[in-house]
Amino acid sequence: MSSQMRLIYLLSGPLAFTACYLLIPYDIFGGAKANAAVGTVCWMSLWWLLGPVDLAVTAFIPIVLNAFFEMMNMTTLLSNYSSETIILLLGASILTVSWEETGLDKRIAARLLSLVGANLRIQIILWFLISAILSAVLPNAVVCASIIPIAIAMLKYTGIEDISKSFKASLILIAIVYAAGVGGLATPLGGAMNLVTVNYIEKLTGHEFMYIDWVIKMLPIMLILLISNILFMLLCCKKNENLGQSREFFLAEYKKFAHISLEEMTVLMLFIAATLLSFTRQFYAHWLPGLKPAYVFILCAILSFLVTHKGGARLMLWKNTQKKIVWELIYVFAGGLAAGALINDTGVAKAIGEHVASLNATGGFITVFTILLLTILMSDITSNTATAAVAVPIVIAVIQGMNLDPLPYIFITSVGFNLSYMLPTSIRAIPVGYGLSPKVLLKLGFPLTILMLGLLSAVCYFLLDCWL
Repeated sequence: MSSQMRLIYLLSGPLAFTACYLLIPYDIFGGAKANAAVGTVCWMSLWWLLGPVDLAVTAFIPIVLNAFFEMMNMTTLLSNYSSETIILLLGASILTVSWEETGLDKRIAARLLSLVGANLRIQIILWFLISAILSAVLPNAVVCASIIPIAIAMLKYTGIEDISKSFKASLILIAIVYAAGVGGLATPLGGAMNLVTVNYIEKLTGHEFMYIDWVIKMLPIMLILLISNILFMLLCCKKNENLGQSREFFLAEYKKFAHISLEEMTVLMLFIAATLLSFTRQFYAHWLPGLKPAYVFILCAILSFLVTHKGGARLMLWKNTQKKIVWELIYVFAGGLAAGALINDTGVAKAIGEHVASLNATGGFITVFTILLLTILMSDITSNTATAAVAVPIVIAVIQGMNLDPLPYIFITSVGFNLSYMLPTSIRAIPVGYGLSPKVLLKLGFPLTILMLGLLSAVCYFLLDCWL
């Protein structure tokens, strides 16, 4: 990037913020603070996509701008930089450092490649299905934090060190994060956003909502999403494209490894324990309500510092570990949370919903399309859970105003806020932190968003009567 072009890119962010702050009429979003919040998101999006500074640097823009424009309480904003999800990502990152220290990462990578081979299309299908299945019962962030480091280890073993320079590696990471969003729709356990929706349904109907009803109603949507998303990803790569050598080569490489060491086994067990305890939280939550997945991961990360080599030397030293932690991943994720908090706290999200409510829709295809458009875009800017908390009550009020049953439209809303593909916010910040270019994310995410919006609008419209 030339110095002149970098200057243009640098100026694009402040200029976008200024334009939003000064030119948007106050009655659109609710005032100067709301305009500043919209401008902040525009500034961050431009810098993340154009890259005039490091991604982590852009993540701190909300703090600086909030100091000047006081869009929301600073303490509340700063809490996004130390949230439970941030602790989870830090714990997972430390655990994967322990893999590197013992050589476990190479062993896992060689084994995976020896089992499934290096064909890119097969790899995409494999990672997509694994991530989708897990995210049906686990929070999306837990799935991405668990699965992406394994994929990164495999990619590095094939010789891909810089993810940003490898489109093949980018496709695999994108497949994982897309699948985590898709799979989250399958059951109410797929994330807090679904549980928020269930709570609204129970208040609306006055009785307990059975989770199996959710699974049945979402099954046709899930099948369509799985097939369409995988096909889209497969069309992005050539038929015989691969990550390196043949499966036989990697099998031979795997056989060269010595018997697994005690240190390798220990750090592997710590990672498996963290993942399993996250999976099975419902079985011990009654006795340990505070031991959420984030704290399980950080606990296991702390235990990794107790592991020693045979001679007694410590395996993990903080001065070495801190150099290998993917700090950019953590800060980019936090910046996305902070941007979403600004949008919600200043009333921008609510204002958007109210503008949609004033369109005098009739409950037909246009209503379905509008709900999906609103929720997909909102979940791309802010979090899925925040979108659910804002969008569901608005949809209920709008549909009841039409004298229609809001229940089918609540399910449509749920479809929308479980799908987001374009911006490096929420779980999409995780692969970006590992090196995925936000430009590639937007390049693939934009056409897929358009495709899903059209396809799901039609499908949900035809399912309205079935969801009554």
